Amino acid sequence: MTERPVASPADPMAGPRAFNGPTEVAIAQAATLFEQLDVERAVATLEPALRADPGAIEGWILLARLRLALDEAQNALEAADHAIRIDAGDPRPLALSSRALTVLGRHEDAVTMAYRAVIADPRNALWHDRVAWALLAADRQIADAEQAARTAIGFDPTEAHYYYTHGVTLEALGHTDQARQALLTSLRMEPENPVAQHHLAVLNGEATRPAETKKRGWRLFGRKG
Repeated sequence: MTERPVASPADPMAGPRAFNGPTEVAIAQAATLFEQLDVERAVATLEPALRADPGAIEGWILLARLRLALDEAQNALEAADHAIRIDAGDPRPLALSSRALTVLGRHEDAVTMAYRAVIADPRNALWHDRVAWALLAADRQIADAEQAARTAIGFDPTEAHYYYTHGVTLEALGHTDQARQALLTSLRMEPENPVAQHHLAVLNGEATRPAETKKRGWRLFGRKG
């Protein structure tokens, strides 16, 4: 786990709704398949609808998330770029573009897109979390990453993941005791999270750090992805 996905595949608070056309039906079907972790079928359902209706921004946003889930960062970037061309003020494709750019190793661009998402929607904790992970992956301005993580907590103090992010940034700054406390807070809120458990065990000297955590590319879909 590194960061939260941009949104859940479907809004659990949404009730039954009427669809306005075949594109909306395809998007809903693809979102359901995504929830069921049938990602390839979701893509196969969504892509024909987007070819027929290329102005459907929600479809491009979902396709970008699906491509990221398939570890297809370049295709995810292209889908996010389609959505940005439709509405450059929507923070969701900006954040998805940032995620894809991080995976592709284009860290300067990833940081820029993350900050664009924050500018578009400055009070949403998700985008500040994305800034934190973009900076961590770039291995630069870690103090700014820690500030972004704290800002995310300020906007959503009930979300365990943001305390995990804060713990990772504090560890990167060398503040091991504070990092441990942040991870403990995350685990008090979400005690069964195996990634946070392992990270805390590493800090406590009870486990070995996996080699891949030292790389600049960060996996994007852990919890809720």
